Amino acid sequence: MSYYKYHVFFCTNQREGGQKCCEQAGASELRAYAKAKMKSLGMAGKGRVRINTAGCMDRCGQGPVVVVYPQGIWYHYQNEADIDEIIEQHLVNNRVVNRLLIDQ
Repeated sequence: MSYYKYHVFFCTNQREGGQKCCEQAGASELRAYAKAKMKSLGMAGKGRVRINTAGCMDRCGQGPVVVVYPQGIWYHYQNEADIDEIIEQHLVNNRVVNRLLIDQ
C-alpha cells in the first residue's frame, strides 16, 4: 500500500518574460486552498491525501494543471469551484472529473 491514498501535485512554476505559466493563473493560492480544504475535511496526512507543489510539469499550454497519483490523472482548473469539484469527486468519492481532464 502507498504511503498516501492520493498524492496531488500542483504546478506552481513561474516562467520568465511573461510566458504563459501556471503561477500566472494563481496556482500557489489555489494549491494553498486545496491543502487547507483537505485538512478541514480531516483527509490530510499518512494514508490519506498529500497536496504538494511541483515545478514545471511541461503542460503550460493546458494549465494551470494538477496531477493526481497513483492514477496519474491530469486536470486543468480555473478557480476554487474547480478545485472543490476535484476534491469532492476524485479525492473523496474516487470518481474522475471528466470535464476537467486533460490529455494524458
